[in-house]
Amino acid sequence: MEQTQTSHNNTATQGAQRRVLVVEDDQTIVDAIATRLRAEGFLVQTAGDGPSAVDTAEAWQPDLLILDIMLPGFDGLEVCRRVQAQRPVPVMMLTARDDETDMLVGLGVGADDYMTKPFSMRELAARVHVLLRRVERAVVAASTPRSGILRLGELEIDHAQRRVRVRSEDVHLTPTEFDLLVCLANTPRAVLSREQLLAEVWDWADASGTRTVDSHIKALRRKIGAERIRTVHGVGYALETPTP
Repeated sequence: MEQTQTSHNNTATQGAQRRVLVVEDDQTIVDAIATRLRAEGFLVQTAGDGPSAVDTAEAWQPDLLILDIMLPGFDGLEVCRRVQAQRPVPVMMLTARDDETDMLVGLGVGADDYMTKPFSMRELAARVHVLLRRVERAVVAASTPRSGILRLGELEIDHAQRRVRVRSEDVHLTPTEFDLLVCLANTPRAVLSREQLLAEVWDWADASGTRTVDSHIKALRRKIGAERIRTVHGVGYALETPTP
């Protein structure tokens, strides 16, 4: 494990003083990620296996994890489970396999986003900033009183508490899943394109990320019911509501 600290110069950006733990056993990838995040103004620590990743996360309290799925000791999915059990923290999963099952499992254990290797360091850095901004927005939203609860049939969305219920039963959503559901619920039955959802939820306007939207939609369907989100092939998605 090593710690990399930012230099105090004009290259540091809004990432200054935010902590990122990079968990990856390929030293070349670790060095590339650390170098880019250092240039973005982040503080970085690294871990190369599952057990040390969990220990470092508990001791260092990072603001965000970049987490490879394939790790020695135990895999990134188990790391994510154990770290999220300690405290909620945004997680970016990395995978060498373009396998949607792996992505859905990762989202199911608490990951917020994923990237498939190989990826550009520019895009990785941009998504790190987006995840951290989402957490900041969630904190503000939770402290801002909003009247009432949005009810769409048996689906209830409590903005202030960031809670979702289906048939009066609580449904656990990741921060990204909650933001995605709210985005769809703001205009029920209206079709939103993948690009619109990517821009509004992820602040990411590059069409290369639309598969991220698809995977999060699938994870969301598993939790609130597949029938509640309609796919318009070639266009995007809409949140279904009961017919008056």
